[in-house]
Amino acid sequence: MPNLNRVMLMGNLTRDPELRFTPNNNTAVAQIGLAINHQWKDPQGEKKEEVTFIDCEAWGKTAEVLNQYLKKGKPVYVEGRLKLDQWEDKDGNKRSKLKVVIESFQFIDAKGEQGGTEPTQPRQQQKPAPQNSTAKPSKWVEFTPPPPEDNENIPF
Repeated sequence: MPNLNRVMLMGNLTRDPELRFTPNNNTAVAQIGLAINHQWKDPQGEKKEEVTFIDCEAWGKTAEVLNQYLKKGKPVYVEGRLKLDQWEDKDGNKRSKLKVVIESFQFIDAKGEQGGTEPTQPRQQQKPAPQNSTAKPSKWVEFTPPPPEDNENIPF
């Protein structure tokens, strides 16, 4: 049976990215929170707004780039897949949390800001794509997350 697990979200970061590294192979892992607004009018014509908060994680180079260029309040478009984490807390209660594993993302210009998708003062230089490359534009960063067994080694 075919399966599909694809998520596309656009929102603002609720906090600065939290970058950590796995202890066994030093793979970068970034945790971010997204706030996504939904606006509508009720039957009486009043404007209503609902905010959905979504936890996301990115791995490898994607995590490093997110951490380098994004900060709290910045808008971003992400694509990825849903993942359900399940664990037992210190009191023996079963817990679970649904999050998005980011596989690619795109910087979004905020209203009123000058410039394109590049930050005004990058912290490190990015290598330009080769001229004859079939790679996506530089604003896209794609990453294939590690296999699930690496997730068990995260110290948080």
